[in-house]
Amino acid sequence: MAKVAFIGLGTMGFHMAGHLACEGHEVCVYNRSAAKAELWCDEFAGESAPTPREAAKDAELVMTCVGNDDDLRSVLLGADGAFAGMAPGSVLVDHTTASAEVARELAALAAEHELGFLDAPVSGGQAGAEAGMLSVMVGGDQAFYDRAAPVIESYAKLVKRMGPVGSGQLTKMVNQICVGGLVQALAEALNFAQAAGLDAQAAMQVISHGAAQSWQLEHRHQTMLEGKFDFGFAVDWMRKDLAIILEEARRNGAQLPVTALVDQFYAEVQAMGGGRWDTSSLIARLRLAR
Repeated sequence: MAKVAFIGLGTMGFHMAGHLACEGHEVCVYNRSAAKAELWCDEFAGESAPTPREAAKDAELVMTCVGNDDDLRSVLLGADGAFAGMAPGSVLVDHTTASAEVARELAALAAEHELGFLDAPVSGGQAGAEAGMLSVMVGGDQAFYDRAAPVIESYAKLVKRMGPVGSGQLTKMVNQICVGGLVQALAEALNFAQAAGLDAQAAMQVISHGAAQSWQLEHRHQTMLEGKFDFGFAVDWMRKDLAIILEEARRNGAQLPVTALVDQFYAEVQAMGGGRWDTSSLIARLRLAR
């Protein structure tokens, strides 16, 4: 069992840290809202700390799961940041969906403190976090990965090293490119089925057993038909991810015409007041136009 710090108890981190505690690891948590940390301590066996630095003290592994690049810097750097509290030889495992650039930047700073660094974004959403069935894509040195992977498995169904630092974030970008395109295609298919007078539910049942089958179809078509979007991964966060992807594509020269278009569609959903809706809300703008 490991001594672990977990920083960031949002929709994902709360449950991920909980699985660590349930597996018997010694867990100390930090959250910007102290009330959320107290709630976690009431539910799980562990303790909380008032700063990232104090949470990270004596921890073998420090996990972070926050909002974006700047949030990540705020909990890692400075006098009260986790790097200041981590002992030489310990490893930072970042589960934030962030840029590959910030991963490389922070890995270099970690090395100056004699710390390991892994970028390890996750896929599977809130349901995957609650069930401990996330997919974790990791970038970083093999030696650091070998130390962290058995602990990460507490909340994962799959953990895989993808290459050097930054590779985890790049793989998560691939994931989000796929998700955006699949959700838009599903939204168009459902909207078309209804416009054509078909039983859209029956159509989904039929095509789900053929080449069109996908996780999005299986888990989102019913709520899309019902117009229910008050759950899941928010449009605001998806646009944050897509901005990172499109910036990376400008650097590496990859053409992402569909991704750029889907990003514009999500901007329209935001303008409709759907910033906190689930990403499957792409269908709402099609219905508005029909």
